[in-house]
Parts: sequence; structure tokens; C-alpha cells
Amino acid sequence: MTQQRDPSQPIGLGIAGLGMAGAVMVHAAAAHSGYVLRAAADPHPKPREAFARDHNARAYADVAELAADPVVDVVYVATPHQFHRAHAILAMEQGKHVILEKPMALTLADCDAIIAAAERHKVHLIVGHTHAFDPAVRAMRGIIARGELGRLGMINSFNYTNYLYRPRRPEELDTSKGGGILFNQVPHQIDTARVLGGGLVRSVRAHTNVLDPARPTEAGCMALLQFADGASASLVYSGYDHFDSDEWHFGIGERGAPKKIDHGAARRGLTGANDEAELRTQNFAYGSGGSQLPPHQPHFGITVVTCAGGDMRASADGVTVYGRDGIREIPLPRHEGMPGRREVLDDMREAIRTGRKPLHDGRWGKATLEVALAIQRSSREGREIALEHQIAVPAAV
Repeated sequence: MTQQRDPSQPIGLGIAGLGMAGAVMVHAAAAHSGYVLRAAADPHPKPREAFARDHNARAYADVAELAADPVVDVVYVATPHQFHRAHAILAMEQGKHVILEKPMALTLADCDAIIAAAERHKVHLIVGHTHAFDPAVRAMRGIIARGELGRLGMINSFNYTNYLYRPRRPEELDTSKGGGILFNQVPHQIDTARVLGGGLVRSVRAHTNVLDPARPTEAGCMALLQFADGASASLVYSGYDHFDSDEWHFGIGERGAPKKIDHGAARRGLTGANDEAELRTQNFAYGSGGSQLPPHQPHFGITVVTCAGGDMRASADGVTVYGRDGIREIPLPRHEGMPGRREVLDDMREAIRTGRKPLHDGRWGKATLEVALAIQRSSREGREIALEHQIAVPAAV
């Protein structure tokens, strides 16, 4: 078993899964002075070869080989959702700390197994990336926690994207295997709302929809979250590639780069595609695009936070506050690395060096999955669902 030995040295990072999420984390880690990319694992040879060439690092076809590599201190698990439990525990059994992509798992029992493994092997676990790590979200949480705008009343988050019509593997269109927005997209909104609202969601009432029989998984959602202190959050998501809410966010895409708004382009791009899984690998896996860091901060649709003394939302490069005295802009500094994912890496580094428990640990990840499952259940049963496994945001956040 191998753990980082010298805290003054960069942390050795291994990437399990070189698809879209893994590719973004590779670029983020490459720009972070606290990490060095040591190895990666992926079943597809092209992204493996590109990674090994670009970073002079080892590349494996099997996650087990990556987990056993002694130069790897932390494994970032970005494999398909149905493998999260097995791959996270596999890495922990080799003494590796784990950054686990959302969703943490597909069942609460799987979450419990991952949490138990982290405690048994005395390793740190962070569940992310979600957009709750984004600098603007953390800045707004600070404003709420300090009481600068008074009591929190409500959170309104909505996002309209082309999610359902991006090239997909078969399981990504099968809800039972973790497909659809409830496991892939809505967790960003849930996690963000929980950070802003203090973490303790009391109940959920929701409706989801499946509007395209050819792609039979949820791509639309409306949910009302009630917090224990009386605040509430409204979450709306549509992935049907009609309206694009980035049109209302300064024409900036999710990762922070300017984008051309082209409604329906993803649908048209799938016309004649015989093998979406192969198209996905070609277009989105590591090695398929550039590594330039975006000029603006990331975001996930529009999130408006309402407090007694004003409203606030993320801007292109900071937070805009709408108060009694008018509008003011709080700029957020740019640092090395990719915003959002840089914070994930920072949190893991801090946990390793100081032993400080990270916010987005296993119990936090389980609580977010509980909300996602409650949204699904509420829609199916047509009733409000009470929650049992929520945890509060630490006072230091």
C-alpha cells in the first residue's frame, strides 16, 4: 500500500477513466503545482496513448493496475457510474486517497460500503466534481454564513442544456444503470443548493419527465427542496436541446469559455450516427480537444440566491449582489488551474497535509444522492419524500 510520503512534494495523481470528466481533471491537475500526473487507466487505447505521450506517465487498460501503482497517491475515479463502488474500494484497498466523481454511487447501500472502506483503510474521500466547488458558489456561501445579506430565504436554480443529445453510451440512456439527468446533472444543482442552504434538506417534492421515447431516460426535472431552517430551493433542469440557458449567462458555457448559442445543434449532430459510444470517445475523451484553460469561471445554469437583504448570482468573473443600495460586483481572483476542479484538488491536498476532514466527504456525497433518489421517488409516487441522511455544512465553510 502506498500513501504520499513527503508532504513537501507534489501529490501523485492517477486518473481512472479518460472520458469527458477525466479529460477535464487531467487538464486541471496539469496546471496545479501541488500535483503531478503519474498514471491513468482507460479501456480505450487512443486516450491512453495520448495521456502517456502528453504527460510522460504510465497508462493502463485496467483500473486495478492503476490502483496498485506505487507512485500514485490519489486516484480520481471517473469511470461509468455502475463501477464507482468497485473502483473506489479497489483504490482504497491499495491505500490510495480517492476523489470520486458524482454520483457517489447508485444506491445508499453502495455509499455506505465506500464510506466504510475509506474509514477502514484510513484514507481521505472527496465526492466531486460538482459545481458546488465553483468559486462563485463558495463566495456566496461565505456571504450567507457571515449574515451579510441577512437570513436566507430561497434558492432558484435552473439550467437548460443539450444534455440528452450529446453522444451517449447505452447505459447513459438507462436510468437503472445511472443514466439520465438525475444521476448526471441534477446532482450539481442539489450539491450547490445544499452548500448554499446549509446542507440539511428536510423533504423533497418533485416531478420528472421522459419526453423522447427514443432516448428513454429522464431529461426534465422540477424539484422543491425544503430545508430544516425553513429556507427552500427550486431546481429546474431540461436537457432536451431546445432553449439554452447559457444565453442568459453572458454567452459563457458551463466550463467558463465563450460559446456560440446554437439551439438544436446537438440533435442535428447525432443524425446518421451509428455508434454513439465511439463518437463520444472520439469527440470528448482525453486527446480529442485542446487543453486551454477557460477565461471565465465555471457555472451551472443560473442560480439566484434570495436573502432578507438582497439577491445574488454568479457573474462572468465574480458574484453580483442586488441590494437595497443597488447593484455591486464582487470580483473573484483568478488562480492557477481550472476553477472548480482546482478547489477539488486543493481540498484533497489540504486533507492529506493536515488531516482536516473535507466538506464533500462520503457522508456528504451520500446525502446528495439521497436527494436525487428522493426526486426520482417523489415523481414516481406523486408525494413529498422525507429525508433521513442529511448532514450540515461545517461552520468553517
